[in-house]
Amino acid sequence: MGLYKNLFKQTAIYGLATVLPRMLSFLLVGLYTEVLTNTGDYGEVSVLFAWMVFFNVILSYGMETAFFRFYNKAADKQSVISTSTISILITTLLFLIFGLALNNQIADLTNKAVTYISLAVWIIALDALVIIPFSRLRAIGRPMVYAAIKIGNVIVNLALNIFFLLFLPGLAQNNPDSVFNSIYYEDFQVGYIFVANLIASLLTFLILSPDYLKISWKFDTKLWKTMMVYAFPVLFAGIAFAINEHFDKILLERLLPADIAQQETGAYSACYKIALFMTLFATAFRLGIEPFFFSHASNKNAPQTYADITKYFVIIGSAILISVVVFADILKIFLLQREAYWEAMGVVPLIILANFFLGIYTNLSIWYKLTDKTKIGAYISLVGAAITLALNFLLIPHFSYYGSAIATLVAYGSMMTISYFMGAKYYPIPYDIKKILFYILLSSALSGIYFYGFRENYFVGIPILIGFFVAIYILEKNTILQILGRNIRS
Repeated sequence: MGLYKNLFKQTAIYGLATVLPRMLSFLLVGLYTEVLTNTGDYGEVSVLFAWMVFFNVILSYGMETAFFRFYNKAADKQSVISTSTISILITTLLFLIFGLALNNQIADLTNKAVTYISLAVWIIALDALVIIPFSRLRAIGRPMVYAAIKIGNVIVNLALNIFFLLFLPGLAQNNPDSVFNSIYYEDFQVGYIFVANLIASLLTFLILSPDYLKISWKFDTKLWKTMMVYAFPVLFAGIAFAINEHFDKILLERLLPADIAQQETGAYSACYKIALFMTLFATAFRLGIEPFFFSHASNKNAPQTYADITKYFVIIGSAILISVVVFADILKIFLLQREAYWEAMGVVPLIILANFFLGIYTNLSIWYKLTDKTKIGAYISLVGAAITLALNFLLIPHFSYYGSAIATLVAYGSMMTISYFMGAKYYPIPYDIKKILFYILLSSALSGIYFYGFRENYFVGIPILIGFFVAIYILEKNTILQILGRNIRS
């Protein structure tokens, strides 16, 4: 079990780099829902961040995944680092130039303030410039450094948000001749959120900027073309993912009546955050598992290893699903500061389950990355995006954010199912389908029965949760004891 212990150790570190910042971001959601008294203001923030996700995907254009693939198999690893770094640098500078030059036109198209657009362009560019430096840290096995920088970024962001939104107004008012008054603008709360993000991104770039001084600055055109062939389908998959994950906020704002659009978008976006626990787990797992999958691809036992890892993911994910659903109404008290945001709580189980399906899909998708069939992966993601768009357009006018939640669930469920059957054809992996389906169906059924039938009745919820954990222990006792390093006695 040494292999799994090392994997879980590395995943735990990457998980810390993901979970702690996201946990701190919970405080930001609480801060935003307290300061932004109008849910529509939070809706505006959510829509802007949704657009930023799209451009983050476009500016990375699959180069991160390509970097891992070619770094692990290339004899000249420095060439991979240099070529991918120069590629990202050139495209980012072009984006920055055109984004700032056209910020007025972009503002008109999106119906957002020009200042917000300019801040967003700078944040997107700075985040793109650290893609390869962060990937390099993961590739060379420096998870602690990776984690420290990631956590530092969020601590700075959190501290600046607190300063700008809570302390700056009072400091400016009490010190009219100070620097505080010179940087304070009334009714600029949304702008300060982006200013805080910009400063945090700038500091992160400055910390990682020495990587740009260490590279050879040699651009291998042949290598770059080969990497782009691998990466380009990943770009489309990333865009499709962004559509599945974030386009619902944009469509809610566009498809709902103008008088309620931003308010309902804000409530939905806030309640969506409660599903973050599943997203945290899936993201942390992916960060730890992706380099592991590539580095062990040549191992003859790799398929069985991948099958075991996927089963462990499903077991833990099922437990997270039930746990968050049972305690969702307690979490909302700490996470969402105003009751106006609670109106969308009914979507929480649907969004958590959808993100669970997405995590399973991510694990299943290793087959097309290892077989260099990223085009098929892109096609699967595009199918999911098509389902997302179609169902959102169809359901939002009738069911508002419930339509968005259903669309997300169906899209990720479809992607998961398609990936499983396609993977069985191109890269057979001996998944324990019976147990995997058992855990998924049982956790989904129990979560639905509790939330929609016995919500906030903890005399029902807690026994359901305990019973599920007991079932896991009974079925997986030997594996659990092995992972914990204990002697197994028959």
